[in-house]
Amino acid sequence: MLSKLVLILDKRKELPAKYKKLIESCGVNVLSTSNFETGLEVLTEYEPDMILVSDSMDIPLAEIVKKLRMLSYPSRPCIAALSKSSELQDKLDVLDAGADDFLSEPIDSDEFKARINAHLRRHFENMISEITQLPDTKFSLKILKRTINEGKNWAGMLIKINEFESYKEIYGDLAADKMLQTYTAIINSSLDESDFLGELTDGEFLILTKPLKAEHIASFLVYAFDAIVDKFYSEEDAKSGYIILHGDDDAGKRVNLVCTSIGVVSSEFQNYTSINAVLSGLFAACKLAGINSKSSYVVERAKISADDAIVNKEYNNKIVIIEPDEALNYLLKTTGEMQGYEVAYAQEYDTAINLIKTFEPALIVLDAGDADTMKGLELCRKLKKDDSLNNIKIILSTIVHDKKLALNAGADLYLPKPYELLGIFSWIESLVKEFNK
Repeated sequence: MLSKLVLILDKRKELPAKYKKLIESCGVNVLSTSNFETGLEVLTEYEPDMILVSDSMDIPLAEIVKKLRMLSYPSRPCIAALSKSSELQDKLDVLDAGADDFLSEPIDSDEFKARINAHLRRHFENMISEITQLPDTKFSLKILKRTINEGKNWAGMLIKINEFESYKEIYGDLAADKMLQTYTAIINSSLDESDFLGELTDGEFLILTKPLKAEHIASFLVYAFDAIVDKFYSEEDAKSGYIILHGDDDAGKRVNLVCTSIGVVSSEFQNYTSINAVLSGLFAACKLAGINSKSSYVVERAKISADDAIVNKEYNNKIVIIEPDEALNYLLKTTGEMQGYEVAYAQEYDTAINLIKTFEPALIVLDAGDADTMKGLELCRKLKKDDSLNNIKIILSTIVHDKKLALNAGADLYLPKPYELLGIFSWIESLVKEFNK
């Protein structure tokens, strides 16, 4: 894995070989060329962390440094000039042109290695996440680009902590940071020196490894994360298996405890040629893994189906309304149809399950029933226990103002009566979109 890379531009034969050997002895990869145009190709394809350029090139040293600095601006590598000159003006010209260092030859081998290591150390320190101490998004994507261009077999893994933002909202930044640091340590324990681990966003990690290892790593991480997740919650929340969001917009919404989803793609099964293609595959696999309410992973396999054999899931805008109050039932149905939803409705709880199985909605607006029987509450429990129906979103409306009672029955949202029509349809829109993700 080319996690550290130095490019040497030098027309000579012996000294570039010597420098290459010294740098590689520090655990850093080296690409060397005597041709400036070839060097520019390497610069574009691999985005090296550091460039060593010699005054043996056909272009004047200050001029070549200026061009390199301009052409490498997005990746901002360290640039060190190698020169036989020790004249002050020569040093100033090269440094003014954009070089980070000027090394007068001959240079002691130990000093040479110390300078290279110092520049690389500062370069990497600027691209480290403060919380996890992992390479940041920019650096992670650069390593992914190098891996693709290197031409060797590799596997990419996208690791996501689901419901991380909701956890942070309830438990705060310090608790969320502790979760990230703990999971980072777990992930690191499953990797070796040949693997790369970086951070993409809060709660999202990128691993680059060998194809044979990827699924073993994913399996271990799913097990390890689930083993420690309860420790990040209060005893009450861990026992309930969910948390309740607060605030005007989210009050009463049930959110599952965090879990991890992992998507895995490999160069063994598909010829990836760009970062966007890899990321698209990773996010698709991770999203598929996230359909499960518990930690899980999805690994890309060899395709055995014919072209265009995959049928894309159609957007489901169906809602079922189960409301004994005839007037409210009609109002909800009419408003839903006016807003473009396909609506089915029932006033009787006993016929509701057959209607739901036949209609296959994305969401159910379910009245909990009267205070004595609470038939809607029991129906909610049945729906959530049915594997073929438990992904359907449920808004449980009730005259009994007991949030825990509703959410413990499996409802995705507790909505006390009376409620505003505008408010419930705002929730319907949000939860239908969530179902179709």
